[in-house]
This record gives sequence, structure tokens and C-alpha cells, in this order.
Amino acid sequence: DRLRLVIRPAPEFVHRSHRLIREEIEAGTLFARHSVTYRRLEEELLSDQQWKNKTVLIKQTALPLLQVNIEDHLKELQTQLETRLKVVNERIASGDNPSIQRKSARSKRQWHLPQPTLETEINHPFFNTLPQLDIDDVIHFVQQRCQFMDEFQHILHRYRRTTFEDIALGAALVAWATNTGIGRMSGISDLSRSQLTTISDNFLRPQTLKAANDRVSDYIASLLIFQHYMVNNQLHSSSDGQKFETAIPTFNARYSPKYFGLKKGIVAYTLVANHVPINARIIGAHEHESHFVFDILFNNTTSVQPQIHSTDVHGVNRLNFALLHLFGYQFAPRYKDFYQQVQTGLQGFQSPTDYDQAWLIKPIRKLQPDYIIPEWDHVQRLMVSLALKTTTQHLVISKLHGYTRQHKTRRALEEYDRIIHSLYLLNYLDSLSLRHNVQRVLNRGESYHQLRRAVAYANFGKLRFRTPYEQNLWQECSRLITNCIIAYNATILSDLLQHHQRTGNAHQSELLRRVSPVAWQHINLHGRYEFNKTPQMIDVASLVQQLAQYDIQLLDKDLS
Repeated sequence: DRLRLVIRPAPEFVHRSHRLIREEIEAGTLFARHSVTYRRLEEELLSDQQWKNKTVLIKQTALPLLQVNIEDHLKELQTQLETRLKVVNERIASGDNPSIQRKSARSKRQWHLPQPTLETEINHPFFNTLPQLDIDDVIHFVQQRCQFMDEFQHILHRYRRTTFEDIALGAALVAWATNTGIGRMSGISDLSRSQLTTISDNFLRPQTLKAANDRVSDYIASLLIFQHYMVNNQLHSSSDGQKFETAIPTFNARYSPKYFGLKKGIVAYTLVANHVPINARIIGAHEHESHFVFDILFNNTTSVQPQIHSTDVHGVNRLNFALLHLFGYQFAPRYKDFYQQVQTGLQGFQSPTDYDQAWLIKPIRKLQPDYIIPEWDHVQRLMVSLALKTTTQHLVISKLHGYTRQHKTRRALEEYDRIIHSLYLLNYLDSLSLRHNVQRVLNRGESYHQLRRAVAYANFGKLRFRTPYEQNLWQECSRLITNCIIAYNATILSDLLQHHQRTGNAHQSELLRRVSPVAWQHINLHGRYEFNKTPQMIDVASLVQQLAQYDIQLLDKDLS
């Protein structure tokens, strides 16, 4: 008989080898070439051969901060940060910043900064004066204004859409958007299941739906009222995730006890600017929202291009300030515990003991610009790769966060991030208007979420779509229907604003600019759908003449 010799390593050797493997993976020195998560970082970026043409590639990105001398740039940032530290403390000492509330000597906290509280703007009483309208009539109205359905090309490009297919297309959009589904929609509408299925399969794809959404968003941006939603004369956007529980098991659904209890769900992550949802994507409930902030901004294909972007604390990590700053965006998140953020995040170019000890606001650590300078070439390569869409933020940021803090590229980016973060903390502390603006744009995102929830009402709001592809269809259809509702409301507001400006009614014009287009109490989303009926013609001019007789201020007081 054969003897089989089995050598079993000692348990302590197994544990030590596992620990060494983990440490090597975290350091970025051990990787798996055929893995997405554990592939080498350099394989996600431009190749060595491509990077030899570095100067031309950087010019193609049109990012000015990548073309400056890094040492001069850091000296400029140092001057800005040290000057702001002095000015902010002088304004506190002189009483020019009354928002800072000093605590008693016995308190563990030296000061407190109250956060602004603004009401979420939805369903303004102004819209109670409008006649009730079915959702299919709203779709027809917006189609007449911007022809967004022209983006829905048949899967066979030579095929041309008929009038009946336009009607059925609107029905399919409502079926997906409301979470009703094609099968159930055939039972509560005047169209058969086979008709709806054929239209959905032939015309609805993520690409066509995104193009249709872009066209509606661009139409809203062209309206007069859109410019009056600017914040401080700048396009200030926000992004946030909305959680949806899944009714059936899906591939990308994950647990989130805070939102789903023992159930699973997904997250619809949406970029909102001036009340308009200009971009969105589906992510897992287990994924960190901060890994998608840059992607959702940079992959926005509408004409609405934000300059400032806000998130809540879920959109913040150790790299986003650096990343967005290098791409020309101003990152302006909202913090719940701002005192703690300053106590742990504010840093300066000098040692903390070198600052005036009488200052209320002092850095807690000295910045290390020497970490950035030798790694600047790698930072440039990473940014150019993102700019040329060789890779995505989700891949790069999640990979960098998986490395230890001793990883040179991560350490350089984090150090640059600390500089921009410190500048923002000082500006946020010193500017009441900035704090109000951040809260206002985040409220706009919450308003959109409530409208989105009202549109996707079927099945108790629990998603009934199984595959990621179907969830993407639902995501884009739901965004398109909400976009149509906002477009209809914004059209009426714009025409009424134009009327008041033409008649010289400045007071009503000013009040009208404060009315949010996120409202749906006058839109009928429920009941039995009749898509084959003749669409109701909406006489906007007549509506404007009627609405011009109302005092918006009185409506707000009497009907709210």
C-alpha cells in the first residue's frame, strides 16, 4: 500500500502568512492581474508608453492646475491658508463673526457654530391654483416643447416610429417609472401587454433614456426661471443617494439595517442642479457614496455644468477635496458636527505651537508639502487618466483607500486634500451665506427625492425589477417622468415671470423666483390610464393670464 505523507503547517504559521499577504495587498505591492478589485493601480491608468507623451496629454485635459509648477502652486496655497487663518481669528475676536458662540470655561467645547435650518421646498401652494392634469398629458406637453422622444431610436436603426408607437412609448415610460411594470400596466390601461412589451424592448435602453433626460434637462435650463435659481450667481449642485428596498432578491441588493432593517435594497444616486436631476446612477447600499461624487459630476452630459458641488457627510472622504479642486470644482459639503471637524481636520503649514495661542481657531497638525512634490508626476498621471476616461473614480478611489497610508501616491493626494479641506473649513466657518447656500442646495436634492418617491409609488415603493439592467431602466424612466413634471411646472413659472416683468410687477417677480418647480399635487399619477385618448391641450397663455391675478404672497399664507 502507498503511504501518503501530509504536511500540515502550524496554525501560527498560517496566521502569520495570512497577515503578511494582507499587509502586502494593503501596501500595493501584491496584486492579482486578473482581478478588478486587486489589480495593480498602474494598470487602471495610462500606460507607460502613453505617459511618455505627458505634455500633450495634460494639455488635452484643459486642466490648468495640472500645468502649473507644483512648488509655486503649493507656496500660493500656503499664502492663502495662512492669511485665512489670521483673518478668520481676527474677525472672531472683533465680533465680526457673530455666528460663533463661545462656550463656558467648564465646557469641553470652546465654541459652537449653529447649523442653518431651511424648510424643504416642495408642493408650493401656487400649484394648487392649476387645473388637475394626467401624467400622460404632461408627457405630451413636454414632448411638444423639446421633442425628447426623438432620442428613442428603434433597436433596428432603419425603422421609423409611428404615431401609435409614440403613445405606447409614453405608456411604457410610465409603467417603468411608477414601478408598476409592463404586465400590471396592461391591466390598468387601454394597451395590451404585447404592445407594451414590444415598445419597451425596441425603444427603451439606458442610452436612449439618458439622451432623452439630457434633452429635457437642457430644455429646463433654457427657461427664464432657471437662471433665477442660481445660488450667488453660480450653478451650485448637490448629490445624494435615495434608498429603495427590493421586493425580490437581486444581484446588487445589499443589507442596510438603518434603512431596510432585515431586508435588502439599492441606492439611486442623483445629481441635482437648480432643482433639475441632471445625472443619476444605481449603486449598492454597501458602497460608499463618496466614491461616486466625481464620476457623477464628470459624466454629466447636459449643458448644465455645476461650479460648486455639495454633499452631506456621506460624500466626504480623504481624497474628494483634492480630486474636485484639481478638476475645477469647488467641493462644499455640509457637516453635522462642525466643531469636531475643525478640531480634527484643520491643519496649517506651521507647527501648531507657532501660531498665536490666543486664537480660538488653531491648526492641529503641520502639513507636509514634501509628500506631494516627489509624487506629483504620479498624481498628474492619475488625474489625466480620469480626465481622458481611461478609468473611473470608483475604481481608483476605492483602490487607493484600500492601501495603507504609507502608500506614496495616496499619501501625496491626502496631503493635498488636507490643504484644500482646511481652506474650506475656514471659509465655511467665516461665511454665513456659504452655510445657507449649502443647506439650500441639499434641500433641493431632498425635494427631488420626495417627488421621485411619489412617482415610483407602486408596490409600496419596493422595487420589483430583478436585474441591474432592469433597475437602470427604472432609474432612467423614473428620472425622465420627474424631469417632465419639473419641466411643465418650470414652463408655467417662466411664462408667468416673463409676464410680470413685461407688466412691471417687480414684487410678484421677486416672489415667483422663490417658488420651487418641484410640485406634484396637480398631477394625477394614479388610477386607470387611458393613453389612446386625445391629449388635453394646455393653453399656457390663458393659464398665465389667470395666474397673474393671484398674489403669490397671499397664496403662501392662506393655502399652505
